[in-house]
Amino acid sequence: HVQLVESGGGSVPAGGSLNLSCAASGATWDGSMAWFRQAPGKEREGVAAITTADESTYHADSVQGRFTISQGVAANTVHLRIDSLRPEDTAIYYCAASPYTTAKFREADFGDWGQGTQVTVS
Repeated sequence: HVQLVESGGGSVPAGGSLNLSCAASGATWDGSMAWFRQAPGKEREGVAAITTADESTYHADSVQGRFTISQGVAANTVHLRIDSLRPEDTAIYYCAASPYTTAKFREADFGDWGQGTQVTVS
């Protein structure tokens, strides 16, 4: 199993920015990593995904232009840059790993999940 640890969450004012990070350990693979979020009272949704082999990225329409996923310099590290934060971005943000390159936001394809990091926008 892969262990995923998120960091970088916090409380920020609307319009601000955050950089979330996800560090994976325990295994290496060529597949996908993604960020999901779950707001209070809502279902979890995928916001950004990246294919680890060629760094192809995919962003949900709802966050296009404000969220940017990227692969870190360190192996198996993924970042999520969030700009122009809005109150509706308040959620727990989860990092997930999949062995499939085409997983995008299919939750069933993601077998490993982090504990999440809270982002609160006021």
